This record gives sequence, structure tokens and C-alpha cells, in this order.
Amino acid sequence: MPEFWVASGHHLARLDRAGRMVVTDELLLAWLARPEIVPPPEACATERAVHARLMSQPRSPVPPLELAAIKDADARENWQFFLTLRDRLLQAGTIEDGYAAIMREGLRLPVVFLAQLVQLILRNALDGCDDPQVLRAAECLFRPQRAHVKDGVVLLADEELVALYEADMHASPLMAMFSGGMDSLDVLGGGNEWTYWSRSDAHTMIFNFGGDPEARRGMAQALAAFIRHMTGARVTVTPHTRVEDVDLRWYVGLDPNGTAIGNALWRGQPVPATLIGVFRLDFADAAAVRPDLAGQPVWLLLGLGADGAVRIKPQNLLAGLPLASPDLH
Repeated sequence: MPEFWVASGHHLARLDRAGRMVVTDELLLAWLARPEIVPPPEACATERAVHARLMSQPRSPVPPLELAAIKDADARENWQFFLTLRDRLLQAGTIEDGYAAIMREGLRLPVVFLAQLVQLILRNALDGCDDPQVLRAAECLFRPQRAHVKDGVVLLADEELVALYEADMHASPLMAMFSGGMDSLDVLGGGNEWTYWSRSDAHTMIFNFGGDPEARRGMAQALAAFIRHMTGARVTVTPHTRVEDVDLRWYVGLDPNGTAIGNALWRGQPVPATLIGVFRLDFADAAAVRPDLAGQPVWLLLGLGADGAVRIKPQNLLAGLPLASPDLH
């Protein structure tokens, strides 16, 4: 089976009997090596000492007074975030349970840390998946995308990659023109799926979300895999192309624009953004759903704002589904 998302650190985690990821020292050491954490040359002695001790003993406590002694305010905040994340995950026991607790408690953590957790969770949930459409769709749950409409079709590109191309365009327009820019990137599909495996960590393939039914199928399966893995609920997610005559008795916005669109449709108001994705979610077991909604579908809505950004919030699925028990898994 081809490997994918090696940078997630999935190979550094250990699975418990339920198939959830236990935090290991190796995984913590990989996080301590991230550029956001490694002290720069100008770092104070206290920060360097904290980092050196944790590289030797990654579970070592860092007293508040020692943390307060770090001179640089940004560095001090970064360390507070990292230690909060580490301690919450260790307390919860697994990455999955830790992420759910962080979302439930509303802990404030940098987006980059939360994205790392979601990537790990999806890497675990999709272990053994051999479908690049599903994997490329799953990237949208932990990496923001930038939408581009070409010939009336919505294409999604990795936002960080787009930013790099735009920076190159400003720095050297001539070189950017000769390189082909974003138009030179491959759109996933049509026989090039086999190339995904060698570039999964580079995130360089365009996702033909609006023009390829396989892409929307991939997104539906990625969403279902995340829900099953995090809640234990067996669900089927089906892509739809229209929202007319849909009974929005219960809906979940996959992103802020999707939430705003759902709210507007529910109230009979003009929609404030462009709806680009509609998915029907059905539970296999009626007992998993609140009794008053048994047998009713849940509609998942994805929107696109004026800035062209698509930022899916997978935590909305944990908080927004009408589960009979919030602790189901």
C-alpha cells in the first residue's frame, strides 16, 4: 500500500486497542523540532534550557515561573500553547480524545497545531485508503484551500501553495510567467491519480471539486471516515448538486460560509455567500441519533466567500451532529 502524508507523524504514534493514537515520546520530539518551537539563535538562556530539557525528556513539566522567565513574549506564548497541547493530549490518553476535548472545552490554540491534529486523525482514519480522490479531499479538512473558477468550474488549490506562487509573481513576474504559475499544476483526475502518492506531502495537485463527480464522491467519503473514526457512528455521506426542495430540518456548515448559508436558507433570507457543496448524511443506526430526528438526513453545506478561501472546520461535525450521546465512539 503506498504511503501518504509522512509529515503527519502518524508513523511515530502507537495505536491502542480501539485503534486510536497514543501520544509517544517520538511524536512529541517531532513537534519539538518544528520551526515554531525550536529556539532561534537569539533566544534567551531560559528558552534554550527548556527546549534542551524537553528534547531529553519530552514529558518533563515546565513550571509557570520558568515559563514566565522566557524573555521574548512571542516565544513565551508559543511555549504556553505547546505545553497546553501536550498536557491536554497526555491527559486525554489519545490524539482523538484530546482533539475532541480541546474542541469541546474551546481551548485557544494556534491553527497550525489544530491542523496537525486533524491531519493525524485523518491519516489514522484513512489508513489503507488507496483512493487519491478521497485523500486529496481530506486535505481540505486540515489545509485551507483557495478557489479558482475556470470555465465555470470550481477548482481548489492549496492556499499556502497559492501564496507562494503569488509571492514569486510579485518578486519576479518574468520568471513566474515562464514557470506557468498555478496553471502549470496538475488537476487530479483523468488518469494522473497515480502521481498523487509521490507528492502527497507537497500538496501540489489541484482538486476539481466543481467539475469532477469523483472529487465530490471523494469529499463525501473523507467526511464519513472522519465522523466514523471520531464518533463511532456509521454514516453514509452522499454528494448532491442542488439544495432546492431540501428539508433543512438539521444542517451543519462545513465552514463559516456554509453555516451562514444554512442559517439564511432556514430563515428565508438571501444567501450571503456562494454554495459550492451540498452533502446528505444518513445514519445507519437510528439509535445513534436524537429520537426527534431519527430517520431524518443531516445536510452538510460548504460555502465560498468573496475572498475565494475555503476553510473547512471539521470540529463543526463533532459539535453539530444530532447524536443521541455526545460521547458516542
